[in-house]
Amino acid sequence: MEKSLARYIWKNTRLQQLWILAVVAASMVPYFLSFDLPKQIVNGPIQGDGFEGPGARQTFMHIAYDIPLIGHVEFFQGLQLNRFQMLMALSLVFLALVVLNGLFKFYINTYKGRLGERMLRRIRFELIDRVLRFPPIHFKRVKSAEIATMIKDEVEPMGGFTGDAFVSPALLGGQAITALAFIIVQNFWLGMIAAGIVGVQAIVIPRMRKRLLDLGRQRQLTARELSGRVGEIVDGIGTIHGNDTSNLERADIASRLGRIFSIRYDLYQWKFLVKFINNFLAQVTPFLFYAIGGYLALQGRLDIGQLVAVISAYKDLPGPLKELIDWDQMRQDVQVKYQQVYEQFNVEPLIDSRIQELATAPVGALTGAFVVTNLSLSDDSGARLVDHVSVEIKPNETVAIVGPNGSGAEAFAEALGRMVWPDSGRITIDGRDLLDMPESITGRRISYASSDTFFFHGTLASNLLYGLKHAPMTDPVYDEREALEYKWHSAEAEKAGNPTLDLNSDWVDYKAAGASGPEDILKAIRPVLDAVLISQDILDLALRSTVNTDVHVALGDHVVALRASLRDRLRDEGLDTIVVPFDFDAYNAQATVGENLLFGTMKRPLMTNRRLAAHPYFQQLFRETGLSTDLYDMGLEIAENAVELFHDLPPDHPFFQQLTFMTADDIPTYQALLQKLQSRRFEDATPEERSAIIRLSFAYIEPRHRFGLLTNELMDKIVSARKQFHEHIPADLAELIERYDAERFTPSASLMDNVLFGRIAYQQADASDRIRGIMGELFDALDLYDDVLSIGLEFDVGSGGKRLTMVQRQKLNLARALLKRSDYFIFNRPLSALDQRVQDQITRNIIEGLHEEGHRPAIIWVLSNARLAEMFDRILLFDRGGLAEAGNYPELSEKNGMFKELLS
Repeated sequence: MEKSLARYIWKNTRLQQLWILAVVAASMVPYFLSFDLPKQIVNGPIQGDGFEGPGARQTFMHIAYDIPLIGHVEFFQGLQLNRFQMLMALSLVFLALVVLNGLFKFYINTYKGRLGERMLRRIRFELIDRVLRFPPIHFKRVKSAEIATMIKDEVEPMGGFTGDAFVSPALLGGQAITALAFIIVQNFWLGMIAAGIVGVQAIVIPRMRKRLLDLGRQRQLTARELSGRVGEIVDGIGTIHGNDTSNLERADIASRLGRIFSIRYDLYQWKFLVKFINNFLAQVTPFLFYAIGGYLALQGRLDIGQLVAVISAYKDLPGPLKELIDWDQMRQDVQVKYQQVYEQFNVEPLIDSRIQELATAPVGALTGAFVVTNLSLSDDSGARLVDHVSVEIKPNETVAIVGPNGSGAEAFAEALGRMVWPDSGRITIDGRDLLDMPESITGRRISYASSDTFFFHGTLASNLLYGLKHAPMTDPVYDEREALEYKWHSAEAEKAGNPTLDLNSDWVDYKAAGASGPEDILKAIRPVLDAVLISQDILDLALRSTVNTDVHVALGDHVVALRASLRDRLRDEGLDTIVVPFDFDAYNAQATVGENLLFGTMKRPLMTNRRLAAHPYFQQLFRETGLSTDLYDMGLEIAENAVELFHDLPPDHPFFQQLTFMTADDIPTYQALLQKLQSRRFEDATPEERSAIIRLSFAYIEPRHRFGLLTNELMDKIVSARKQFHEHIPADLAELIERYDAERFTPSASLMDNVLFGRIAYQQADASDRIRGIMGELFDALDLYDDVLSIGLEFDVGSGGKRLTMVQRQKLNLARALLKRSDYFIFNRPLSALDQRVQDQITRNIIEGLHEEGHRPAIIWVLSNARLAEMFDRILLFDRGGLAEAGNYPELSEKNGMFKELLS
């Protein structure tokens, strides 16, 4: 990186800077003329200089020059104007100069603004590019939040300064010098007064502002440290709650905020002191002009026009001068910020940019062996993790690496996956050093997975296919407007030093996964998901999701057939009572009172329970049917039973899991509400109290809660109210509520609800698991499994994949590595969160799945269970950083060595 910001700016924008400096130089001509014109207007037409006689005229706009070697040349003879005409003409010229100066400023400011934004874009990209090239060990020493804050906030002023770096001193300095020169031309002594004050401002103010710069630097550092500390709190929130250290963190944050407050308060005090002195010096000069200039005018040594012109010129002098001083402060401030960025991002050694060059062509298979020669690895403290290990791993070979924790096995696998760099020794393939090989080769032909997982915010599918997104594979199709917009953006990217790669292209290398395109990628994905035992999890996500039938047309078309097939299958297996179907003419005992009343689903978020309850039609229905009183009485009984049964139980008691209508925190609230409502009828309760009580009845399910509150009479009344509700439903409600229909798909309901078209009986043990298993088989039978799987793959995994469990994240991480179909697979205890039985099953699935159909990649696996090493061609046993034993399973298991001890 360039150490000086000014050199960095000049290096990348010198042609644009030269152009804008030329424009600034041209703008000085009309700027100077605008100072001289008021004097001509006052002395000429206004005071009558040159118009002494009646009918006197003067020449306006006479343009003639004496040109060397040519002589006197007259371009325009001018116009003869009387006093009034001359006043109007000069005034119009003054107006024209004002407009012209304004246009110059507009162009200069717009140009330098665009120049600054380009430079900001350039420097941000270069910093992120450097982050992508940091050596792996550097990421253990930096906080991600601090890096992000520097790139987002701390370089922001550098973009604004880029346009001002050379233009502002030229423009503002030119304007100040022009105004000062004009004053000196009018009167030497007034000019010297102005020059003296300017000199004091130029010397004193920058010296005083050095303290401001130091305070600004301290403020920036403390703010960045605060950002990093907040990031640590967010990442470690589980540790904080688990150790009751939230108040320690509050104390730490309060201390940091106090430090920032102290710095900022000191900064404000010093800032306004400097501003006071600067403004005082600026106001002293007009006082001197009025006093001394007025005296000279009274003495006849200075005419009124000159005095007016001098005062007018000085009016424009403090502005550029103040801005020039501000520019110098900004220059120093930005240089300090740039120096901090330089120190943070000037990391050595960086990964060579050639290693990360874009490669769009297919990459050939790695046919050479992994040759590890005298490899040594250390941690940050200098402790030796791997000590002078040499080994060769051939293509197509399966190698199990075993050893106790801290044996060096994990560090060895990290070195093979290029996650750490060797202290000494080499790892080569075909004689090429692994660290010198392009990532287009290692990132495609070598797959690495460990127990540490990270997923980007997005869908399951985008994260699963992330390992295939190496380069744009196809160009997007744009219409004419989009094509022009893309062309403009590409041109701007090129001018800012950014790559012109199109993010809207399809980046997925489908062929690398064994597919021909997006149409059949699921056929390549499904075996991988089955191998890592995550297919059922994704199917469950799909069943709980709503379905866009415009995208998944087949599911919408087959939902009625699926319902019938499910009923037939349940009947054949004697499970026809496990699901109670919806019937418009009957009450569904397995559904809530609210679901029975509505007999449909609401289109959220446009319609919610609260909005429905507040709707006039819904309230009128309750009054006419008398359900308000019935459900109020029912809610009171629910509240009484719940409070009586659960008020003495701790909040974490498992009984609360059975309460769908009330939480442990609600118990005291309803206890107080019941005391208040004793002996009070429905009419005496407030609307808020009625709503709180009736809400309990809406979530009631008799077979689940068993309070004996649902009589046949009340159920018939609810069914009758349901029919009345849908018979006269107004248009605005009908658009937001989808009624259940046995012959069509309900888009606002989940996929499982659509297929069930009913509710699972709560009395049946393991009913939900059995239903999901049957549904999976039905999807397969109707060739809809891939469609359902794609719905599950649309699930948003959240920030860092935190919406998934640790087990799901490790499975997905392993699946992502497998999908690349590499030549070398390196698995570094990738399933540590799973129980040993599941780990063993997945390991067997992967070994058998990867070695079929003539494709036999090399597999290097750091095993948690030494017995699984039986499946591998060779075993490497690590102990205390060294290679203790090596051989095949029969040899090592019969030998009285360390491996035999691990097996026992």
